[in-house]
Amino acid sequence: MGRFAWWVLAGCVCFEAVAGVPDAAPELTAEQIVEKNVAARGGLEAWRKVETMVWIGHVETGSAAGARLPFVLEMKRPNKTRFAINAPQQMSMRMFDGKRGWKLRSTNSGKPDLQPYSAEEVAFALDGQVIEGPLMDYQAKGSSVMLEGVDEINGSKAYRLGVKLPSGSSYHMWIDARSFLDIKSERESRNAFGMLTVTKHYGNYRTVDGLQIPFLIENSTKTGKIADRMVIDRILLNPPLEDQVFSKPRVPGQQTVMPMGDDTPRMADRPRGPGLSEIPGRYRPNLGSMPGSGNAQ
Repeated sequence: MGRFAWWVLAGCVCFEAVAGVPDAAPELTAEQIVEKNVAARGGLEAWRKVETMVWIGHVETGSAAGARLPFVLEMKRPNKTRFAINAPQQMSMRMFDGKRGWKLRSTNSGKPDLQPYSAEEVAFALDGQVIEGPLMDYQAKGSSVMLEGVDEINGSKAYRLGVKLPSGSSYHMWIDARSFLDIKSERESRNAFGMLTVTKHYGNYRTVDGLQIPFLIENSTKTGKIADRMVIDRILLNPPLEDQVFSKPRVPGQQTVMPMGDDTPRMADRPRGPGLSEIPGRYRPNLGSMPGSGNAQ
């Protein structure tokens, strides 16, 4: 379960990028590419209005069983996140309140196990760039962007941009030369096993209240083989999210309740398959007409 939770919040996709011919794509500066990217995604002012965002969907694993694991990812500016994923008879959660983080998982004993984020996980989360990514409004964030080259990814030309954050960490972003939408991102991270490359590959863009948002994020191994797919079924824009949602959860000593929502059932009562019962109570009622829910087109 920890593997799924880590790649969803961090991203874990690795597609081969082959050096392309620079003159095969329009010669633009890094600033011009970012401007076109921002416009293609819906515009800076529209994104600035998004204070909170919720993704509801499922992870499709690369296992022979082809498991579909329902998830809910809640995000709030500037970098608060809460991610919950459900597998048969087991659940896992990760929460970050902007300064500290926690990992919560069910165990065979029935008592939830709660652990704090490591120093590496905190540093990674602080630079998470939730809601909009590292390119949107990058100058106001104190970041810098440079054009590193033009690559070919899955037959399409893409501008490769290097983004340096104020913390010193960096991203690599690939922007499609035709649509100017993000198609890949990459950053370095350190965990208990050492340094690893965290990569995302974006697809199936849809319009949600005027914003272009990918509804598919794929994860693959170092060899390029697809391992997991994150499929977003529903996106909510600006739902009310109190800071308490992202705070350290209370874990009763003898209870097996996972604090996933207002009326989440006990672990023993939880259905195995995907469905509304895996959605936190605050989103479950009248989901389709909830204010700010956003209709994908």
